[in-house]
Amino acid sequence: MTTILVVEDELAVRELLAATLVGAGYQVLEAASGSEAQRLVSDDDPALILLDWMLPGMSGLEFAKWLKRDERLCEIPVIMLTARDEENFKVQGLDAGVDDYVTKPFSTRELLARIKAVLRRAGSDSSELIRVGNRLEMDLVQHRVLADDQPLSVGPTEFKLLHFFLTHQERVYSRAQLLDLVWGRNVYIEERTVDVHIRRLRKALEPYALENLVQTVRGVGYRFSVRPS
Repeated sequence: MTTILVVEDELAVRELLAATLVGAGYQVLEAASGSEAQRLVSDDDPALILLDWMLPGMSGLEFAKWLKRDERLCEIPVIMLTARDEENFKVQGLDAGVDDYVTKPFSTRELLARIKAVLRRAGSDSSELIRVGNRLEMDLVQHRVLADDQPLSVGPTEFKLLHFFLTHQERVYSRAQLLDLVWGRNVYIEERTVDVHIRRLRKALEPYALENLVQTVRGVGYRFSVRPS
């Protein structure tokens, strides 16, 4: 289930947003401040953040800048929520790395459409299939993987690892980064555990001659790529 972090200091607004998102099939995390959001986003790795501009202490704009400076979090898309509709405020938000901008008041229908569009661009919309050419397909709703239209037998960790690779193709990740981004920062296991699950994933892909999609970058880590290594 796709997780969305709602960062909004007004309780009534936050509860309304949470209820709307849950009704649309999303899992919701809630934060009333930028500092609380920092803790949640580091631990839970949400697929998207709904971020109010006016927050106590750290502003939404400051939080967005902090997020985009962190190489492990910078790819999380952000939709800024604000009552300010002046052009210069929108420009500030976009310059800070915000992916979209919704002005209050807004209709829930419009907001859900914006969320779906941003998740689609980020490759995180659980309502859609993730495909690699016409040979590999992941269905997040049915929680299954197909290779050449045949079900692929993968364990839950390999499924999470493959999902991460499919949505972060062509970029090299170290073992430590994969542990943080796939297993979570609060899980304390050895880095060689990554190698074990990489081998299992490759073994599952091997009967379809797809194991080379998961490439070893010597001295650095791993990359998922449709290009030859």
